[in-house]
Amino acid sequence: MFTATLLTNPTLPSLDGTLVENLRNAWGGDTVHWLAVEEAAEFALPAKPDNLWEVWADLQKMGVDLVVQPTEGRRKKMLLADMDSTMIEQECIDELADEAGVGDRVKDITARAMNGELDFEGALTERVGLLKGLDQGVIAEVLAERITFMPGGKALLATMKAEGAYAALVSGGFTAFTAKVATELGFDENRANTLLVADEKLTGDVGRPILGREAKVQALKEITERLGFAHEDVMAVGDGANDLGMLGLAGAGVALHAKPSVAAECDIRINHGDLTALLYIQGYAKSEFAGL
Repeated sequence: MFTATLLTNPTLPSLDGTLVENLRNAWGGDTVHWLAVEEAAEFALPAKPDNLWEVWADLQKMGVDLVVQPTEGRRKKMLLADMDSTMIEQECIDELADEAGVGDRVKDITARAMNGELDFEGALTERVGLLKGLDQGVIAEVLAERITFMPGGKALLATMKAEGAYAALVSGGFTAFTAKVATELGFDENRANTLLVADEKLTGDVGRPILGREAKVQALKEITERLGFAHEDVMAVGDGANDLGMLGLAGAGVALHAKPSVAAECDIRINHGDLTALLYIQGYAKSEFAGL
């Protein structure tokens, strides 16, 4: 048995009931259940439709995300999340680079690295090198003035944790940022790279080993083994090429507002919804959300 979930941007809820019913009828689905009025709905299916991606593409033009997944086991026991452009709306290194006066150079490298055009480790060390000499205090300023949370994150963490789930933040960014974000949102642990500092200034280097794509996969393996979970029990979410390993290994890998080359490799693609989409696709109704 499968479940089809349709959802829209919660700030502009526009999911049409007729559209949902028509799709349910075309696919021979069961009764439609509304998870949030005009925002998210689901129905059961006997099999995965052959024309899924054609329908998905048509719905994207209407501002609607569509996810079809096995019904059994879709409510997960663990959340493994990327940070930059996933749990927060920015790329931390880009914000630091703006303060260092090298914003354009760094943003170009970041975009190419996240799209999989550059080796992550090499791209990270090159970008961090451009931050050499930046005052350590700028990190706190960026955190306070430039970093904003992705909508829906607090509800996602609070709701899953209320149901007993474990949450880990695993980033190719920096511990100075993940520590703050993890605390604010309620993650149980966080892993990231360490910016090296000497005489209260950034040295232009990071601690080794560098946490990249393989380290995120390793985090999934280590944490699930420690907690006695299967990989199928995990929902992973990210947007960049260095997230693909963990997205592929997790029971549910969600490409959230992801680079096209990344989304193309994932069965769960959220382009219009926010982080609450990760609750809807697990079958949570908005009335069940915690932390709102």
